[in-house]
Amino acid sequence: MVFIDSNVPMYLVGGAHPHKADSQLLLERLIAAGQRLITDAEVLQEILHRYTAIDRREAIVPAFQAILNVVDDVVPIEKADVLRAAEIVQHRGRFSARDALHMAVMQRMKIKAILSFDSDFDRWPGLTRLYQL
Repeated sequence: MVFIDSNVPMYLVGGAHPHKADSQLLLERLIAAGQRLITDAEVLQEILHRYTAIDRREAIVPAFQAILNVVDDVVPIEKADVLRAAEIVQHRGRFSARDALHMAVMQRMKIKAILSFDSDFDRWPGLTRLYQL
């Protein structure tokens, strides 16, 4: 299983950027390899929050479609995930609350790989970040 981070669909639907083509190619490779792709409800909320904050509301639906068309499942956030995320931010270094929540979900789901361009995930023991072609 591979967790898909919010920056992947945002690069897919965003303007010109080196990660735009990388996102497409990496997703295509994972799908071709038969990988099970997972995200969580917080990723959708991040997309909603970001595009609302920068007043690009027209990008919300395309970004949602980009991720929902490739993932096999959107995992809900549970109370235990939020409590684990609180432990992570207090005791495991300087992770953002959102990244910690994703890590807590990945722990619960036993996901060991993430497709993300966020290098902060490199600091989480046992997690492999997929970001290079």
